[in-house]
Amino acid sequence: MPFLRIRATVDERPGRLASLAAALAARGGNILGLSVQPDTSGTVDEFVAEVPATAADVAAAIEAAGGRGVHVVSAAANELADETTRALLLALRLRAQPWRLPDLLAELLRADSARWSYGDPVSDLPDPHRLVVPVASKRSISLRRAGLPFTLTEAARAAAFARFAQPPAEPAPAERAVRLADGVEVEVRPLTTAFREAVRDLHDRCTPESRRFRYFTSMPALPDRVFERLCDRDRGESVVACYDGQVVSLANLMYCADPGAAEIALLVEDKWQGRGLGARLARVLVDSARDQGFAEIRATLLSDNVRMRRLMIGLGATVAYTEDPGVLEARMAIGGMVPEPRPGDAVTG
Repeated sequence: MPFLRIRATVDERPGRLASLAAALAARGGNILGLSVQPDTSGTVDEFVAEVPATAADVAAAIEAAGGRGVHVVSAAANELADETTRALLLALRLRAQPWRLPDLLAELLRADSARWSYGDPVSDLPDPHRLVVPVASKRSISLRRAGLPFTLTEAARAAAFARFAQPPAEPAPAERAVRLADGVEVEVRPLTTAFREAVRDLHDRCTPESRRFRYFTSMPALPDRVFERLCDRDRGESVVACYDGQVVSLANLMYCADPGAAEIALLVEDKWQGRGLGARLARVLVDSARDQGFAEIRATLLSDNVRMRRLMIGLGATVAYTEDPGVLEARMAIGGMVPEPRPGDAVTG
């Protein structure tokens, strides 16, 4: 029987994967490999299976079982290797021969071609069969794959793999100065319990709307238990922006239950909004998440939070509605962050 690689997007509901598996079993299929990838439009289920049916018949069966964006291509027996083991072996080869990064990236993603590209890296996927992986400023690797479109998860894997070839990054300083577009400089520092009163003052100065956008409720004061959780380094990482002895913004990076993903949230004092402070703090957190090995950044926001939505899109995230029509979710592969604007460019956040 021929081997087929079958990919379909399904809604994130119980039983969807079982429905696809049952559809393959009804066609006499024997599933030999399975991966599940989160994506912006749902969950991408991918099978490698022996199926005594044509690709067109298999695609029709998967669509009838609830699959969307179904792709069926031929596969080879050597594609049944354990994916984690295969990635680790490729990483060992990359460490020994970093100049082979394009070839090894193509092997990792089973791409048809890979080549160096010079110029501004492309952060989104306007052509689903082309993936651009940023490697350095003005330098990237362009991959193409005709059979299967690239997914957000694969983009994150590629970015992590490319980082493996780079020299270790210098650890970010615990405290740093950040200059905004208008020339004002703020100090960014890790959140500790020493900032408890300063953060309370920040909440007092913020309008109910700003607090609602951050906490989904106009929480007038930050409860001690919430503050302690934000300071817990086992749950995430938080920073504050300070100016003239006051905390003017609070930014949080929270680890998700989903391995490889972290969520960011921001609270910026009203008079500091629209000056680029939120965007600068978001980039600080994304850089930290990258250095910690996370593959994806997420943010949950209210649908009327226009400023946060623009900020996330400006970073390179894709924003989609959730099952709650009043709530949006932004998702971005770590390697897909848009380069920071040059001086003189407009900045929101």
